[in-house]
Amino acid sequence: MSTMSDLLYTFGDTLTGHLALTACLLAVTDERMMWRRLKKLPSLLLCALAAALLSAGLHAVSELGIFRYFIFSFSVLIMYSIWVRWAWQYGFWRAFAATCMAGIFQVAATALSVILFQLVLAGETSQYMTAFGLHLGISAAAALLLYKLRFGMYFRLLLDSEPAIWRTALLLLALETVMEMFYCLISGVQSQYLLLYCLLMAVMVVLIATLTVYLAQRFDAARKIQAQQDVIAQQRLYEQDLEMIRREARAFHHDYKNLLAGLAQQAGAGELEGLRRTLAELDAGFDLRIGKKIQVSTQIGNLQIPEVRSLLLSKLAAMQEKGIECRLEVLYPIVAVNMDVWDYTRCLGILIDNAMEAALDTARPWTEIVLLAQNKQVFLHISNPYINRIEPSKMWCEGWSTKGTGRGLGLPGYQHILRNYPNASSCTGWEDGIFVQELTVEGTL
Repeated sequence: MSTMSDLLYTFGDTLTGHLALTACLLAVTDERMMWRRLKKLPSLLLCALAAALLSAGLHAVSELGIFRYFIFSFSVLIMYSIWVRWAWQYGFWRAFAATCMAGIFQVAATALSVILFQLVLAGETSQYMTAFGLHLGISAAAALLLYKLRFGMYFRLLLDSEPAIWRTALLLLALETVMEMFYCLISGVQSQYLLLYCLLMAVMVVLIATLTVYLAQRFDAARKIQAQQDVIAQQRLYEQDLEMIRREARAFHHDYKNLLAGLAQQAGAGELEGLRRTLAELDAGFDLRIGKKIQVSTQIGNLQIPEVRSLLLSKLAAMQEKGIECRLEVLYPIVAVNMDVWDYTRCLGILIDNAMEAALDTARPWTEIVLLAQNKQVFLHISNPYINRIEPSKMWCEGWSTKGTGRGLGLPGYQHILRNYPNASSCTGWEDGIFVQELTVEGTL
């Protein structure tokens, strides 16, 4: 039966492991606003305590043998993933994938600390504090190295692969299991082979990290190729609209003299009321045939970021098909935005999709999109009518939606992107049936 000192040692060991795992997690998620996560660290004590009690319970069942370790490790992964889901506001699969990735580096750091402890302190296992400190120090060094190598930047690309995130999580679970199995061999390695074992562990970690970076680059390349194809397709649509305006202008010019002759005849006959009516019809006809197209083309022309312009063109076409009236204003030329252009495009797409979806539930659907570049910042304003009930405490939670379950992936993803940009600030408001989303990105244009 476990004594109190055994429980305290187990709790200290599990707490050290959780802290080391957190250091690796901050690195693999490329966390930039670390203080927000560190404020939630005290709640991790509950996870470490639960892990310590589970470990004590498993050791009481001697029949489990080596499976005791794997049951414990898998349980810790699940409990820690639940904590990450709460602290990072991730979905479960995203949190589980991040935990497994961090676990791979944490296991390697644990193995290295055990080897150094055995070689330097000659197995003086009573020096628990030294062992715990060594473990935390190596884990912190590993996390710092990952930060310097920008590993988290690549891993975030895998986390953003929404359709296949569960497959990514299962792959990382398999790799983490391999690392755990290799770690279990450390107790049977003779002292003269410890350095070789350490080298093999390092090679495994490097191979796994290289595989992760390779998969992330493949995913990013495929996403950019698809985006470029969309840009080309939308540019062709834009050119077709310009060609249509040119043809309409030529047709209008062809009728111009006849229209002037008719107006002159009405003016000469003193038919002022008829003249006013004809001018009104002419003005309305011009707006219907050419004016609105020229206005939209002018606004789109001010947007000089191809990826963003392509997205707006596709969304305008989608709104036209669905019967949604769109009021677009791009008042000044926008040549750049101080964040990754693909991330900005994703944010814009999420906000427009939500506005379109909400507007379709109303009797007269409309959206308003305003883009303004001024004073070294890019300001975005999107508004739409809504009739559904809004719950501020739930709207940012992944999976929640006014449309029911299985939806609501947009706004949490939007918030997840913005966490990586301290220079970007968002604002949400609603009043009198109008829902408004605003995004401001500070920086040199």
